[in-house]
Amino acid sequence: MTKTIDVEIYGQRYSINGEADESYVKQLAEMVDKQMKQVAAGMRSATPAKLAVLAAFNLAHELMESERKSRQGEADADRRVASLMESIDQQMPPILAR
Repeated sequence: MTKTIDVEIYGQRYSINGEADESYVKQLAEMVDKQMKQVAAGMRSATPAKLAVLAAFNLAHELMESERKSRQGEADADRRVASLMESIDQQMPPILAR
């Protein structure tokens, strides 16, 4: 069921329409708000639109880094499993055919 959730991001109120859980939508809004405030703190002056784009860029960077680390973790796990399987194969006596 579609519902409207009101959030505030960088001093502006927004009505978000969707089916997501209200607490999740508010958590997302808080992340965007925090990111915009962090970007603004490092600049002397910027329009809200510019801050929003830079915040989106930073959040996209964080997402890509997280995905890269996840892929790397999966590759590391695959290598460990292969190594363990090889070690087990070396320790097992050969099976004789009857």
